[in-house]
Amino acid sequence: MTRIDTTLIEAARMKSGPHAVVIGAGLGGLASAMRLGALGYRVTVIDRLDVPGGRGSAIWKDGHRFDLGPTIVTVPQVFRELWAACGRRLEDDIDLRALDPFYEIRWPDGSRFEASGDTDRMIEEVRRLSPGDVDGYKKFLVDSEARYWFGFEDLGRRSMHRLRDLIAVLPTFARMRADRSVYAHAARRVKDERLRMALSFHPLFIGGDPFNVTSMYILVSHLEKEFGVHYAMGGVAEIARVMARIVGEQGGAVRMETDVDEILFDGDRAAGVRLAGGEEIAADLVVSNADAGWTYSHLMRNRPRKRWTERKLDRSRWSMGLFVWYFGTKGTRDMWPDVGHHTILNGPRYKGLVQDIFLNGKLSDDMSLYVHRPSVTDPSVAPDGDDTFYVLSPVPHLGHDNGVDWTNEREAYRKKVAHILETQLLPGFAEHLGPEEILTPLEFKSRYNAPFGTGFSIEPRILQSAWFRPHNVSEEAEGLFLAGAGTHPGAGLPGVISSAEVLAQLVPVPSEVAR
Repeated sequence: MTRIDTTLIEAARMKSGPHAVVIGAGLGGLASAMRLGALGYRVTVIDRLDVPGGRGSAIWKDGHRFDLGPTIVTVPQVFRELWAACGRRLEDDIDLRALDPFYEIRWPDGSRFEASGDTDRMIEEVRRLSPGDVDGYKKFLVDSEARYWFGFEDLGRRSMHRLRDLIAVLPTFARMRADRSVYAHAARRVKDERLRMALSFHPLFIGGDPFNVTSMYILVSHLEKEFGVHYAMGGVAEIARVMARIVGEQGGAVRMETDVDEILFDGDRAAGVRLAGGEEIAADLVVSNADAGWTYSHLMRNRPRKRWTERKLDRSRWSMGLFVWYFGTKGTRDMWPDVGHHTILNGPRYKGLVQDIFLNGKLSDDMSLYVHRPSVTDPSVAPDGDDTFYVLSPVPHLGHDNGVDWTNEREAYRKKVAHILETQLLPGFAEHLGPEEILTPLEFKSRYNAPFGTGFSIEPRILQSAWFRPHNVSEEAEGLFLAGAGTHPGAGLPGVISSAEVLAQLVPVPSEVAR
């Protein structure tokens, strides 16, 4: 297990310049620290876990590495630009492997859909499933690209904290029918229900209900096609490890296994943090990469809030929870030759299952699964000849009435997942099981301080996106900034890395910071 050298704290003390404290060593926090360090700030990153990465961290058991959170890199240039801002080249530090195909989708009727970055191949996949939907699919690709340029390259890479910024883009939102859901937009372009699912499920990867999240998020289809889907050798945890190392090389410090209890204020300005043990650390500015809900409800619990009050947080809609089963299998590397790096197994329902997860708060008997088999690309995740798997099922978060009691349901649900894997994807896998680990919404709540045990913070509905989302520059106090999934532009690796880019546009240059 790789840990951060705490002697870097001494190196940080030697660097002059204003001091910035970053709460949380998730990818958004580390990217923020790199950006601030490049600007000339002396940075201290503080995290309660034992390794950097937050949701993108990993755990090791008996030679197996379990990557706990994100598994792919979809927009490599946001990382390249981050590295370039620090005077470095991403390729010198991170080995990204393009995946082909990106993933395979399977349905209960035995049909399959293989997603790739080759437009001609994708058109043929559509033609094979539903010949009458080819023209509609081509139109969908045009729609997706237009929303990429507006939603990601424009809105997603600049601050949306001023109301006038929102007002200025309302005509474009209207013209692009941002009020329509992702699923509704897909349904207008293709008639086959399997294709409607294949073109609309992507919001689930950032915590959104495809039947209610704004259709702006069809931009993900263009992201995949244009930039590919990549895997970082060593996993996202390796990216986090390198990012933490760069922070140290910039003269910053990364303090692990250290819990921030409260943000401190001097009048109306953030002035540092108090740790759980009572130590106080002064700062010229504070960046919270903790969940936005946790930041406002806990880290600012002793301070009156103007916008993000308990009432507003309680009335917000939150992303779903996740049940994730990580396990190793012994001697299986040559088994299941048709199971690639990523597989999506669909249950018999799509809309009904999503409604149970997001609206009804009900743990259904049926499920859809995302299966990650990194050992087909990265042998380092498992001992020779073995496999490592990550199987994810979206489930309700803990905030619903009569919520799921995971203490009692954990094992029963694992058995249901195992049955689906055994009968639909990995026959005989149970006979080869090695080490395993399970995360439920309970663990997401305790490990990541995630409100209601959510996987992705606040759900990215239209009235919870852009200006409506917690801002990168806090409305509640001067000198307080937010990064990560709960702020603008949102969840997912491109979103959290871009949140640091936006933050760097908002913080004062070090020479302007008054001590």
